[in-house]
Amino acid sequence: MEKSPRFSDITTMGVGGRITEFVEPDSRPGFLEAIIMADVMGKPLCVIGGGSNMLVSDDDFDGVVIRDARRQISVLDEAAPVEEGAAPLTHVSATAGVHWDDFVDYCVRMGLAGVEALSGIPGTVGASVVQNIGAYGQEVSSVVSHVEVWDRETKTVRTLGLEELDFSYRHSALKDSMYEAGAHSAPTKYFPSPRYIVLEVTFTLTHSSMNTVQMGQLARALNVEVDESFDIAQIRTAVLNIRASKGVVEDLHRYANPWMAHTLESEPDLNAAPQEDRDKYSCGSFFMNPIISKNQAEKLPQDAPCFAAIDANGNPAVKTSAAWLIQHAGFEPGYRIHADSQASLSTKHTLVLTNRGGAQTSDIVELARVIREGVRETYGITLVPEPVFIGVELD
Repeated sequence: MEKSPRFSDITTMGVGGRITEFVEPDSRPGFLEAIIMADVMGKPLCVIGGGSNMLVSDDDFDGVVIRDARRQISVLDEAAPVEEGAAPLTHVSATAGVHWDDFVDYCVRMGLAGVEALSGIPGTVGASVVQNIGAYGQEVSSVVSHVEVWDRETKTVRTLGLEELDFSYRHSALKDSMYEAGAHSAPTKYFPSPRYIVLEVTFTLTHSSMNTVQMGQLARALNVEVDESFDIAQIRTAVLNIRASKGVVEDLHRYANPWMAHTLESEPDLNAAPQEDRDKYSCGSFFMNPIISKNQAEKLPQDAPCFAAIDANGNPAVKTSAAWLIQHAGFEPGYRIHADSQASLSTKHTLVLTNRGGAQTSDIVELARVIREGVRETYGITLVPEPVFIGVELD
C-alpha cells in the first residue's frame, strides 16, 4: 500500500487528488499533536471523517489530512425524567472518529431514542455536528448536549454548548468558522477544516424503545400516522430501506479499499453485500433545500413542495425541495451532460450527483454547474451546494 492515499480512496464520491501527508492518530494526545504540528508548520489542514460531504480537486493536496481513529462510545449517566411520567434521559458520549451509523446502531440496541431516523447517513460523529445532519424529521442538533473541541486560535480544549454551536439547517458555528461570510464564501485561514476541531460529542437521548415518527414518507413506510409512536429498531430498519431505495447509503464495497478497511466497528461481509451500485458513489444530497421568501414561493408552481421555515435572519420563510426544482427544470434521474459522461444524476434521485466509475472532480463540477444554472433560469432560485469544496468552485 502506498504511503498516502488519494482523496478518491477515502471519499464516498471517489474523486480527488493525491494527499501529500496522511495521519491517522488513535489517541487524543496523538490527534492533538497532529493538528498542532500542521498549524505550527503552516500547512493546510484537512480533518476528514467518512469523506462523505466533500468534493476535492483532482490536483494533489499539498497539506496534512488527519482522520481520527478514536472510536469510543460511553454511556455517562441516567438523568432524571424531564417531567412526571416521562422516560429518563441518558447522556452518551462518542469520540469524533466513531462511524455515525455505528453510533446509531449502538443507541438503538441500547434502547436510546433520538437518532434512529438518522440511520444510514455516511460519515462520523465529529462530522455530524459540523454539518448538523438531519433526515426524516430528526436533526442531530436536537439531541446534542455539548461538544468538546480543540480551538486552533486559542490553542485550548473548549466545551461548546448549544448557544455557541449556533445550529441551523445544515450549518453550525463549527462549519461557519471555515468561511468569511457563510458557506462557499471566501475561506478563513483555518480552511479546509474548522477553527474548532471536534474531539468528542455528548448527546442527550431518551431511554425508550419508542419514539415519534415525524415525517410522512417514513410514516407511510411503517404504515402509521405522522406523530404516532413506534419501535425505534423498526424505524431504523425502515429508514435504511428507504435510503437504500434512493441509493443514499454507503456502498460497502468501498471498504475493500485498504485505506477504508479498518474504519468500521465490524468488518462488513462483502460477499454478502449487494452488488456494487454506482448510485452510491456520491456526496449524498448535493444541494441544500432552498429557504426562500414568501414572495419567491408564490411564484413557484402550485404543486411545488413548500414548508414553513425560518431564514438565516430569524424571519418567517418557506423551504422548498431542491430535488423537485431540479427534476422540474428538466433534469431527470440518470441525466448526463453527454452520453459518455462519467458523472450523472443518480438513477434513483435527482438531488444526488454520482461518479459512474471513471469521473474526475472536474466532471462532477461541470454537471453541478449545468444543473444549478438550469434551476436558476427556470425558477430564479440559486441552489447552494451542501458538500465542502476543496480546491474547486462552482462560480
